[in-house]
Amino acid sequence: MNPSTFAQDYAAATEGAGLVDRSERGKLALSGIGAREFLHGQVTQDVLALTPGHGTYAAFLTPKGKMQGDLRVLDTGAELLLDTERVALQALFNMIRRYSLGYEVELHKRTLECGLLSLIGPLADELVTRAGAAAPGPAEHDHAPGRVAGVPVRAIRTDLGVDLLVGAEHTAAVSAALRGAGAREIGEQAAEALRIERGRPRYGIDLDDSVIPQEAGLNERAVSFTKGCYVGQETVARLYYKGKPNRLLRGLRAPAALVPGTELTHNGRPAGSITSATDSPRQGAIALALVRREAPPGTSVQAGEQQALVCELPFT
Repeated sequence: MNPSTFAQDYAAATEGAGLVDRSERGKLALSGIGAREFLHGQVTQDVLALTPGHGTYAAFLTPKGKMQGDLRVLDTGAELLLDTERVALQALFNMIRRYSLGYEVELHKRTLECGLLSLIGPLADELVTRAGAAAPGPAEHDHAPGRVAGVPVRAIRTDLGVDLLVGAEHTAAVSAALRGAGAREIGEQAAEALRIERGRPRYGIDLDDSVIPQEAGLNERAVSFTKGCYVGQETVARLYYKGKPNRLLRGLRAPAALVPGTELTHNGRPAGSITSATDSPRQGAIALALVRREAPPGTSVQAGEQQALVCELPFT
């Protein structure tokens, strides 16, 4: 991407509202009287505690506590809407098909049927309202139905703005209406810069099936320790109450651009690897990395040809 375009996109997403089409994300729905009970026993968060108009972020794990993927769960009253990174969709689909036997649950495919548009920035609520829909509640994952460009949408609160879930055939019309209300269509590079600044790991980039939620700093966001049993619970609980992760998701700062995949060393020993990186207009050259606990925040590590400073997340 042209540097000037990136700077303009970043400014739109930090000062106004940037628009990103994320329709490629995997989308499913569960309906039936057994849907809540079933999903509650499969994911790390408390699904039974959800009420219509609210949602949660969760992970689904192997029996050994390793992440198969993460997902957003939205309670509409009539069904549970699920969306996940596309790379984790097949694993989520397989898990539901395999373990929902015996429950009164219906699985609905929505990936191709639904579009997903993200408004990022401080003016996201204003633009949603200007386009004709009500902004969702203030808590992340709050959501509400509405209409934009004369078609139904579901507005969903995110950490950086508002997502709009819409029928695939109407995505272009809703996107045009949002641009008409003042949104700027931005590239993924600017959106990723803001994600990295926030210290939010992304499955398939920062997270994979070798990672336990606590290593990625996800316990507070994604794990309930009071909900009862779920797949992988024993490992997650044991590590939380009795152990210490060998590595943790950290931030890195460096004088020059960092590169994903770069191996880190500390005192001549392997210390981790970079998973995401950006040259942020606000923060400079920063990255996310899974770093061994022997290199805590404040430690200098070798990252390729340069030194990088290990930092707490989010970047401030």
